[in-house]
Amino acid sequence: MTYSTAAPATERPSAASHHELRSHLESLARIHRVPGAQLAVHTGTHLVSLHTGTADALQNTAFTARTAVPLGSVTKVATATAVLLLADDGDLDLDEPVSDLLPDLPGGLTDVTTRHLLSHTAGLPTGPDSDSAVGTTASRYLSTVWTARNTLFTPGTGFSYSNAGYVVAGRILSEVTGMTWQEAVTALVLEPLGIVPAFLGDTAPSRPLASGHALNTATGLVRPAHQNLAPVEAPAGALLASAEDLVTLGRALIGRSTVLPAAVADRMRHPEPAADAGALADSWGLGLALFQQDGRAWWGHDGNAQGTSCHLRADADTGVVVAFTGNAGAATALWRDIAAELARFTGIRVPTGPSADTRRGPALTLTDCAGTYRNGGVEYTVKLDGGGRPTLSVDGDYPIPLVCYADLSCDLVDPSTGRLEPGGRFHRDPVTGAIDRLQISGRTARRTGTG
Repeated sequence: MTYSTAAPATERPSAASHHELRSHLESLARIHRVPGAQLAVHTGTHLVSLHTGTADALQNTAFTARTAVPLGSVTKVATATAVLLLADDGDLDLDEPVSDLLPDLPGGLTDVTTRHLLSHTAGLPTGPDSDSAVGTTASRYLSTVWTARNTLFTPGTGFSYSNAGYVVAGRILSEVTGMTWQEAVTALVLEPLGIVPAFLGDTAPSRPLASGHALNTATGLVRPAHQNLAPVEAPAGALLASAEDLVTLGRALIGRSTVLPAAVADRMRHPEPAADAGALADSWGLGLALFQQDGRAWWGHDGNAQGTSCHLRADADTGVVVAFTGNAGAATALWRDIAAELARFTGIRVPTGPSADTRRGPALTLTDCAGTYRNGGVEYTVKLDGGGRPTLSVDGDYPIPLVCYADLSCDLVDPSTGRLEPGGRFHRDPVTGAIDRLQISGRTARRTGTG
């Protein structure tokens, strides 16, 4: 596709371009079998909001602009924003030890700060899976991750995406404000921005909600999926919102709203040292991911709940903000396709992932990577096949071939298509030179055994 090099739109988009974008959204939703989707684009001067399909495939509820969708990890943006507002008011210091703020935490970790938590540089494992965490108290949950034995690296020296870190951040919000996480996020972030709050588990929602959906391979039908996020994990993924709501939040995060102080927005958008996010993004700030595209810095976040896919991108220089929600797992592919179409609409390309690395050179044999690696309760096993090529298995699943490069980065080989997908990288101990860590899709695992 040929992309326009024109400047971002400063005039109201024409009715023809609006209609064309709506047609693309509807067509792609059908192709990817996504029951419903929302797309909101702020050009810097005007908002264009589109939606299509149904919010619930069984009830045939219409998807509207107000329909709130389970955001998954995009929730972390709201949690981080609330924490930064407290820091801006002097209620906490981002660089003081978390153990000073939360004295009831298990012992063993005294160097982790709130800054580390929000930028995923604390060295914490990702945390128990949601099914295991159902009914678990915050104290019991944290006792499995807040230990020196499970630490992946010295805080501030690496990156590992961690839901557990945001569970702790939610505890900080409650401790400092005296409110629950939901109350604090509502009072500090949502209501000031004019966003009607909605959370997983609401028994009397004040706005229409969408269900996530999964494809039943036996029947070929798309059906609603159960949201299994444990209540203790709420600060990491329990928020629901619409694409318009995400645009409102995105504009605040790039200094285009009076609700969020410019100093707070600037602080969140500052790339943190050692925040090498691997296949997730080009870098990370405080609650925000950085995506580089054509020399532009885009900030935002991606999120997947059970059967949903939600995405936010915001460019501070142009004021362009793009938000997408879809209520099926396949909506991630829809997002990538519709983002490509947006180039003609906004005049600039919207990134869906980190910038491509074209300087890695040819693939090579990395024989000393074989072994076992662990992130909390998840075990990664790297073995060499008969030809000396590495394969990766997660918790005993079917091994996937890896293609490794001289800089220790690696791609995953899609078993069905043979296509290379960004995987992550291996890391060597700076003293011994031995491979001691593996980072896959933003999560780091510490080596526990040799192959």
